[in-house]
Amino acid sequence: MKIMMDGSTPIYVQIAERIEDEILTGALVEGEQVPSTNQFAQFFQINPATAGKGINLLVDQGILYKRRGIGMFVAAGAKKQIIEKRKKHFSKTFLIPMMKEAVKLGIPLGDIKGMLDDIKEEEA
Repeated sequence: MKIMMDGSTPIYVQIAERIEDEILTGALVEGEQVPSTNQFAQFFQINPATAGKGINLLVDQGILYKRRGIGMFVAAGAKKQIIEKRKKHFSKTFLIPMMKEAVKLGIPLGDIKGMLDDIKEEEA
């Protein structure tokens, strides 16, 4: 597990996103314990407080939960919650700006769908 510190996103957010990615791919499943703050800190060579901030971000969102004296675990429904959160982010970040530009250019929705189908075929 290697994290790329991109510089533009805070490290604690990158830690949280990495955990989310592992939940989405099935590397971490509901009820499974996640690595400890100290394990993240040691592995990524970061301050334990930074790792803890990333984990606590997910606790605050209900994606992880704490079992006192044992550690952090993936919450029930975490994968579904992450998918919904990321769909909203995807729409806000990519689809809305794309549609605004398409309207300015007069591109019909059918043409956009065709463009997306072409991209999908090229990537397959």
